[in-house]
Amino acid sequence: MKRFFLLSSLALLYLTSCLLLRQQAESKPEPILPTLSPTDPPDFESGLTPEYHGILQELSDASFYSIEFIIADDLVHVSGSEKVIYTNTEEVGLSEIQLRLFPNILGGKMLVENVKVNGNAVTPKYSLNNSLLIIPFEKSLEPKENITLSMVFNITIPQSVELNYGVQAYYDDVLALAHAYPMIAVNDDEGWNVEIPPQTGDLIYADMSFFVVTVDAPKTVTLVGTGREVSSHAERNGSRQKVRYEAGPVRDFYLAASPAYEVFTKEVNGVTLRFYAPDDLQTGAEYALEVAARSLEIFGGRYAPFPYTELEFVSTPTYVLGIEYPGLIAITKWIIEPDNEYLEATIAHEVAHQWFYNLVGNDQLDEPWLDESLTQFATLQYFTDEYGQAGKAGFRADLEDRWSRIGNEIIPVGLPVRDYSDAEYSGIVYGRGALFFEALREKLDEEAFDTFIKSYVQNNAWGIGTTETLRTAAETQCGCDLAYLFEDWIYP
Repeated sequence: MKRFFLLSSLALLYLTSCLLLRQQAESKPEPILPTLSPTDPPDFESGLTPEYHGILQELSDASFYSIEFIIADDLVHVSGSEKVIYTNTEEVGLSEIQLRLFPNILGGKMLVENVKVNGNAVTPKYSLNNSLLIIPFEKSLEPKENITLSMVFNITIPQSVELNYGVQAYYDDVLALAHAYPMIAVNDDEGWNVEIPPQTGDLIYADMSFFVVTVDAPKTVTLVGTGREVSSHAERNGSRQKVRYEAGPVRDFYLAASPAYEVFTKEVNGVTLRFYAPDDLQTGAEYALEVAARSLEIFGGRYAPFPYTELEFVSTPTYVLGIEYPGLIAITKWIIEPDNEYLEATIAHEVAHQWFYNLVGNDQLDEPWLDESLTQFATLQYFTDEYGQAGKAGFRADLEDRWSRIGNEIIPVGLPVRDYSDAEYSGIVYGRGALFFEALREKLDEEAFDTFIKSYVQNNAWGIGTTETLRTAAETQCGCDLAYLFEDWIYP
């Protein structure tokens, strides 16, 4: 593969790609000149633990996003700009590129304007209820060629958490901004892999990318973003602040803001853990950080080292227990108490997603079991390692209970999210799917199984895993045919 961009090239790229916007809370943004100097190149290496510094040389074709968000004082209106370098990593030429506009199906509204390809204005098309932006190319983009896309956008944020767990909402004095930028879809063996996601399950199927993001926001809020916060300043005698984040390689960029946040911190083995929550939740937040530290140790030993130098947690009003993002985890506010029965398992589960969803990606809509079932099994391993057989029995009973709620029906684990009812999704993907890995471990024996999981993670790190890559890794480890086991448990 190509060598990774030199930092000097990245600096030039960033300077030529930033479209910074003046704050206009209720009106259309107007581009102004970039403000960064050539001495401000992104430093992605500093965000990675030493074991992963070499990956930067292998991801030269990953997309590079330069984004600015401007959050209005009401925390409901967001304007912004985006410029992204995209490289065609397929084996055939591409006549167009497709980007997701998730606010348009999350209860809000995103308007995109001034769309350009290599500086030339284009007229895009829209599909999937205006959640898909299709940008045509004047000529085919051949393999290994790249283009520069630019656009400006305005978002109105929903003020409820009713759709897709409230991943993007302003509610209870918290602004949650998941997937709040035009996001390049994955091009795989299905072509541009896009659909309107169901309300159950996760939204995102994404390749690894690099981000430099500047956030202009009211000075009254504390900001939490994916990656490293590398600079921050407030207006002198003013009401605004500007914060810059650098993140990558990651699959997504997430941002949260609230005037109520305090930050609680813990250092563990070169990783800084932070929990952003109201100060009355300090005891629960600090307990959660202890669980997170132990989870990093267990999963790092079993699978692969944790890749980032920082891991953040943030309390939000989401109505699920937790939601994973790269290097950042949202936890619903009401469970952040040390004696809450859900807190420990939720923290361990969401930390495990840093391996299964982020480090090893998957199509979360078509093959949700690859991250959720495996993450549930990883949580079982956490309770086993932390508390022995009693811990294992306790969490395993929860898995069995989930499945029993739908009568232990023999429904395949490997279906797309859309093919399950809500109850089936919980019972099969979160219950039966985790128990499949116990059946697989019994077939391989414990030592061979542990080797298989570790090789699956390490061989697919930073890429996309599939059901077949996981099965192949298991069959390679045992030297056996596992078709019957996958047919009994996984395949439709």
